Amino acid sequence: MTPQHSYNLSSRGIILGSNYRPGPPRTADRTFELKSEVHRKLIGVLDLDRVSSLPKDRVRSEIGRVVERLLEDERVPMTSAEQNKIVEEVLDEVLGLGPLEPLLKEPSISDILVNGYNKVYVERQGKLSLTPVRFKDNVHLLHIIEKIVSLVGRRIDEANPVVDARLLDGSRVNAIVPPLALDGPALSIRRFGRHVITSDEMIANRTVMPGMLRFLAAAVQSKATVLVSGGTGSGKTTTLNALSRFIPEEERIITIEDTAELQLQQRHVIKLETRPPNLNKQGGINQRQLVRTALRMRPDRIIVGECRGPEALDMLQAMNTGVEGSMSTIHANSPKDAFSRLQAMVLMADLELPTRVVVQQLASAIKLVVQISRLQDGTRKIISIAEVIGVEDEAVALQEIFTFDRMGINDAGKVQGRFRATGVLPKILERFRIAGITLSPTVFDEVVDVNL
Repeated sequence: MTPQHSYNLSSRGIILGSNYRPGPPRTADRTFELKSEVHRKLIGVLDLDRVSSLPKDRVRSEIGRVVERLLEDERVPMTSAEQNKIVEEVLDEVLGLGPLEPLLKEPSISDILVNGYNKVYVERQGKLSLTPVRFKDNVHLLHIIEKIVSLVGRRIDEANPVVDARLLDGSRVNAIVPPLALDGPALSIRRFGRHVITSDEMIANRTVMPGMLRFLAAAVQSKATVLVSGGTGSGKTTTLNALSRFIPEEERIITIEDTAELQLQQRHVIKLETRPPNLNKQGGINQRQLVRTALRMRPDRIIVGECRGPEALDMLQAMNTGVEGSMSTIHANSPKDAFSRLQAMVLMADLELPTRVVVQQLASAIKLVVQISRLQDGTRKIISIAEVIGVEDEAVALQEIFTFDRMGINDAGKVQGRFRATGVLPKILERFRIAGITLSPTVFDEVVDVNL
C-alpha cells in the first residue's frame, strides 16, 4: 500500500496531506528536476488560502520544515548546504519570485534583464553582466511574470502581451510575451534604491562638480523651472530626486508619474500615478488628466516624472500661469533635442497651435536644462547645464553654463575628462538676486579634472 504522509504546518490546524510514492535515488539535475518535483508536491498539498492568513516568517519556517521532509522522502544524497539551497529556492517559488529573489535582495543591482529563461543579465555600477541564474523553461518564466502582474491587478497573455507593473519595493517592471516576443517571454526590472543620493555623494561620485551643484541648488530654491534630460538609464530620476532636496520644506509638492519612482524627502507631498485602461479599454487615467487635477489642488510645485506625450502642453500652461519651480525629465540626447521633443509632444495635443506660439511658451516656461549621460565606463555625469535665453529663428535659444569635456579612456577603462564652467554669466543670476540668493562669481570660473 502506498504510504500516507501528513505534515502539520502550524498549531492552527493547517494540515498538509499527500499520497505519493517516494522517487528512486537520483543524482542528476538537482537544481531543477528535484526542486520542481518538491515544489509540485508542496503546492499539491498546501492550503494556500489558509496559509496566507499566517505571518510570513512563521509560514516560511513551517514550509521549510515540510520541504526538508519531502527531500528526505526523495532519498537523494546531498550535503547540508545543497539541501539548504533547495529549501530556499522552493520557498522563493512559493512565497516570492523564484530565481529572481536572490537578485532582488542584492542592493548593488540596478537592473535585472531577463532575455529568456536561460539568459539573465544584471547591471551593477553601469555595467551589464550575465548571471548563472536561469529558469527551468519558458513556462516557468511566464509563471513568474504572471505572478508579478497579478500583484497589481493586471494580466498578461496573447491578447495583452505587454504589461508595465511595479513591485512592492517600487521597482519598475516591463514584461512582454509571445506573439510579440519571438524568442519567448522577456522581463525587465528597473530597481530603485530606498536611499536618495545626497549632494556630497554626487560630488564624491564625480557626477557633478561643487560649483555646478551650488548653481542648481540656487536655481531650485529660486523656483526656476528645471528640465532633466538624458538617455535611458542615464540617471534622470536619480538626479531629479537629488535636486528635489533643495525644495523648501514648507512648499506643497504634487508628483505625477506613470510608475511611482520619485522619493521626495519633504513632508508636504501628494503622489499621483496614472492608471492604464482595463480590458474593455475603459477607466484609464493619463498624465494629462492628472496634471489638470493637480492644478486644482493648490500646488506650489508640480513634478512630472517624465514628459512623454500631450501632457507637455498642460505642464507648459501650468508653468506659465503661476506654478513656478516645477520639474520634469525627458528622453533626449542634448538640451536642443529636449526642446525638439517637447515641441513634438505639445503638437500631439491636436490643438493646431502655431509653431511660433509653442516655441515661445517653451522658452518662457523652462529656465534650465540639465543633461545627464551614462558614459562608456558605466559612470553617470551631468555633462551640461544650459540656460534658456529666448527665441531665435523660431527655435529656443540656449547658452551653456557648465559642461563636461571628455578627453579619452585610461588603461583601466575609466573615462578621463574635466568639468568646467564656460565663463558665461547666466541671466538667471538676476532671479537669484531677487530671491535673496547670493552665488559667488568664482563658481563660473571653476574647473575640475576627472582622472581616476
